[in-house]
Amino acid sequence: MSGFQHKLIELIPVMRAYALFLTGQPSDADDLVQQSLEKAWKAQDRYEADTNLKAWVLTIVRNTHHNNWRQGRRTVEDPGGRAAGRMRLEEDQVWSAQIKDVAAAIAELDPDQRHALLLITAGLSYEEAATACATPLRTMQSRVRRARARLTLLLADI
Repeated sequence: MSGFQHKLIELIPVMRAYALFLTGQPSDADDLVQQSLEKAWKAQDRYEADTNLKAWVLTIVRNTHHNNWRQGRRTVEDPGGRAAGRMRLEEDQVWSAQIKDVAAAIAELDPDQRHALLLITAGLSYEEAATACATPLRTMQSRVRRARARLTLLLADI
């Protein structure tokens, strides 16, 4: 196994955490990570050795997620909301509802702010995230600060 492949395998937990933020569902996150790993593995000849592998891989995860969303692969129809109306919340599922509230609040953020926040929470440094987004460091810091402030306001109402 090459050094690239070994480093790629070491990044799987980071990829999964980022994918979970993007999808909101563990099974969807696993699918996204698998698709992204396959793409990264096939494109390893296009990776430049002296660049940040984590930023490169997380960009693949994000782009794969956006492509999946555009294709509408995960849509389920519920005419009249019948299935949703039959659902109820158990006490032991409160934490799950809270996570969904946070995910919904994150989804309401400006796309640039959301992306910046997710990169930072996935473990990238501000410098790495700025490089991945091709933005100045101060802009990245500002986006994350604004995203956190907006999340605080959105979650205060819950």
